[in-house]
Amino acid sequence: MKKDDLIQVKIEDMGADGAGIGKMDGFAVFIKDAVIGDEVEAKVMKVKKTYAYARLTQVLTPSPWRVEAPCPVARRCGGCQLQAMAYEEQLRFKENKIENNLRRIGGMEEIPFEPICGMEHPLGYRNKAQFPVGTDKNGRIITGFYAGRTHSIIENRKCLLGVPENEKVLDAVVEFMEEEHIPAYDETTGRGLVRHVLIRYGFTTGELMVCLVINGRKLRHGERLAEKLAAIPGMTSLTLNVNTQRTNVILGREILPVWGREYIEDYIGDIRYRISPLSFFQVNPVQTRKLYEKVLEYAALTGEETVWDLYCGIGTISLFLARQAKRVCGVEIVPAAIEDARENARMNGITNAEFFVGKAEEVLPAKYAQEGVTADVIVVDPPRKGCESSLLDTIVQMNPQRVVYVSCDSATLARDLKYLKERGYELVRGQGVDQFPMSVHVEAVTCLQRVE
Repeated sequence: MKKDDLIQVKIEDMGADGAGIGKMDGFAVFIKDAVIGDEVEAKVMKVKKTYAYARLTQVLTPSPWRVEAPCPVARRCGGCQLQAMAYEEQLRFKENKIENNLRRIGGMEEIPFEPICGMEHPLGYRNKAQFPVGTDKNGRIITGFYAGRTHSIIENRKCLLGVPENEKVLDAVVEFMEEEHIPAYDETTGRGLVRHVLIRYGFTTGELMVCLVINGRKLRHGERLAEKLAAIPGMTSLTLNVNTQRTNVILGREILPVWGREYIEDYIGDIRYRISPLSFFQVNPVQTRKLYEKVLEYAALTGEETVWDLYCGIGTISLFLARQAKRVCGVEIVPAAIEDARENARMNGITNAEFFVGKAEEVLPAKYAQEGVTADVIVVDPPRKGCESSLLDTIVQMNPQRVVYVSCDSATLARDLKYLKERGYELVRGQGVDQFPMSVHVEAVTCLQRVE
């Protein structure tokens, strides 16, 4: 096999990034946009020692699970990877992804997982979107999403995963920029002002937040943008986020108010949350409620427990747990998120939750070593990289009865579960939760029990 060869292959599996995988002459061939069960023709683009990458040229025999992607730019846009796959097969793929990682990385034979929790309506579920802003080859302002593995913007103001309000906001922002001659940011030169438009929407409250990420500290005639946006029902907050760094990181640390409040509010279940531009808040409120209810179920609280909630964000899981625990302690590195967590506790009349600013892998070991803190249940919901060994060691030393681990990456989940399993804990329950339909990503929640 060599570059530019045309090959025909049947797709037998899919990779972690959603590329179809076929086998040919001992090579695994990764083909973007191919679906399990497809027979395809593809052009070889790159050849390594044991695998190759190829570009799909045509589907010879479509998979029984291949469907027409509902979005016209799905193949070019990097936001979705699985729109051409029937939803029930997406769920099967995600279940297999979790199970394979637990077996291969976690070394587990028995995997006590419940069937994956999918969505009845797997579109229009996102309460948050971040749209890059740029210009096309004619100098016209555009916004949308980056093409896969690039920073080329695919123009699209009507993402099917988001809410209808997104399109109205983007129309208003682009119109404002054109009228006031506000330049879009250019990554190659570092010049221009508007970099991204961050939009958050409260599914229960209907409140709408718009935050412009800018390469500066001032938006000329910002009040005129506020007037345009105020015509959109639910508009509550307009802020600026200052990011003057030559970086791929979307958000800076400083928020400047322009109009309205600096936050919106929304509910998960019957708990109300204040959400700021920099707050971490799960993007799929329908599935988040199911996920948190599962965390609560696995925690098996009686009202007498002390619970530590690590990587607590704005206290979303903490406050769910606090109503059925004796005491909950949350830890989060972002100071603004902890401010929100404390305010969220106050708004909901919850007095048995305490929050600490800092890295979980520093705060908990220090609290344990210096104060001898204890826990009956520890909940962790770490970033994609998982937990550091120093934190896992402290968890083992604290010896809680149960550890509930929420993960957005089943590979690092499997690694950390193996670590805990080798130190006296047993995986007793688990479930995948499809927080991100049409993408390759999937959440998992697991319960580990201390072995007596």
